[in-house]
Amino acid sequence: MEWERRMFYWLWVGVVFWSRLSAQYILIPMDESQKQHLRAYGLVYALLTKGVPVDWLLNYRGGSFAFLDMGWAQMELQRREISFQSLSLSEYGELLAYIAKPEVNMDVVRLEKAPRIAVYAPQSSEPWDDAVQLVLLYAEIPYDIIYDEEVLGGKLREYDWVHLHHEDFTGQYGKFISFKDKPWYKAMVREQTAITAKWGFGRVPSLKLAVVKKLREWVQNGGFLFAMCSATDTYDIALASEGIDIVSEIYDGTPYDPLANTKLNYASCIAFENFTLRLNPYDYEFSDIDTGERRRNVREDQDYFTLREFSAKWDPIPTMLCQNHRSVIKGFYGQTTAYEVSLLKPNVVVMGEAANLSEARYIHGILGRGFWTFYGGHDPEDYQHFVEEPPTDVSKYPTSPGYRLILNNVLFPAAKRKKMKT
Repeated sequence: MEWERRMFYWLWVGVVFWSRLSAQYILIPMDESQKQHLRAYGLVYALLTKGVPVDWLLNYRGGSFAFLDMGWAQMELQRREISFQSLSLSEYGELLAYIAKPEVNMDVVRLEKAPRIAVYAPQSSEPWDDAVQLVLLYAEIPYDIIYDEEVLGGKLREYDWVHLHHEDFTGQYGKFISFKDKPWYKAMVREQTAITAKWGFGRVPSLKLAVVKKLREWVQNGGFLFAMCSATDTYDIALASEGIDIVSEIYDGTPYDPLANTKLNYASCIAFENFTLRLNPYDYEFSDIDTGERRRNVREDQDYFTLREFSAKWDPIPTMLCQNHRSVIKGFYGQTTAYEVSLLKPNVVVMGEAANLSEARYIHGILGRGFWTFYGGHDPEDYQHFVEEPPTDVSKYPTSPGYRLILNNVLFPAAKRKKMKT
């Protein structure tokens, strides 16, 4: 009957209205009060996979997260030992009103969809040799492993965010010739030469250049690229040296071009320009892009870099990528540790720097419809990582500000695109 249908309708409206009134928000503070910064990112990722949108409160208490609580999330927060607090709708509304004030350097970015994540790494590598895989595992964020064949075969289109494992895109096997008798080195060479032959490339450097170009195309079409250590500078070196032999015969059987440095095409690069290659096959560094241990001359207890402050309302992208509970981050070495500021392209955004050393540690840029971020060093919680060292136990560093920078990039693609373009 009509009156029964109307009564049911108004009863349903009342239930919805009452549920909204009784609903509350969960706030995950990301300042010094948080005991599990890294796991908080994993919880946010899990919410996104379930279709629950999350607000990223830029510059509020270290870049806090907030979401509408429907009851089930609190058990997961407790399991992961993440600090949180409940806010009523009115309390959360007051918080948003404060953040929206023009004079307050804060803003809200809505995270909507969990990004599809891949790590570019050889099958011969182990997860514990890569800080990104370590922190993804600790935060419980799922990812796939892809390598040269997947990239060349078009699999990149399946992912929103790709991290480049500590690759040497020049095709010199990381310049680890002193380890040539080690099983892991031999496995790396076998894997790369086999892929090179299978895909019809004459030399490993040619294979790596083709991979770099595919990655660049993917970014231009809207991908999010993140790289650390040697994958950052060798990416651009491979592009700049197209058509030039920069690899010694001890690696590929042919001598390098002694005039290579006069022929580099910096216009092809995305981050660096005017650099000079280190052509000595026994030199551990690839170019003068990396400030390197020999030039840095800094003690461990004085090795820090500072995150720049950006306008949350006008520069949301670098603001998101720099969210942290600390603005001063302890430094750490890698095969590529930091970038000479004078060799950065003008459009590169420096987000973390050691001004007294004239070096950038954390940089970002736009390429076509996509974005890239380069982060110098190997492992934020292993100051001077040596080959064959034991893995970092991330559980000892649940509040690591250095690892947080990695996870900022992981969530970055989840942000509403319209907001990111402002």
